[in-house]
Amino acid sequence: MAKHTHDHVETYNGLVGLGLDRKTDEHTVIFYLQKFSDDTLMQELAGRMTDEELDEIFSLLTRLLKKHLTDSEYHSLFLKDDHP
Repeated sequence: MAKHTHDHVETYNGLVGLGLDRKTDEHTVIFYLQKFSDDTLMQELAGRMTDEELDEIFSLLTRLLKKHLTDSEYHSLFLKDDHP
């Protein structure tokens, strides 16, 4: 069974756009990130990105994870492992 889910992009039928309200902004970011992480898209896009672009995305995501998740949340929610 797969550990990761991407249900939001399949079920969300609201507005996709920033600036209307906080809830719509949150849904939009989730929607975009799930679309962005699609395996087929990433196979094409990753090979076209510069080293700097790859580093920029990795650094942003790492910074957000460190800022907003505890160590145990990082392991359970991001890594999907059983770290104590």
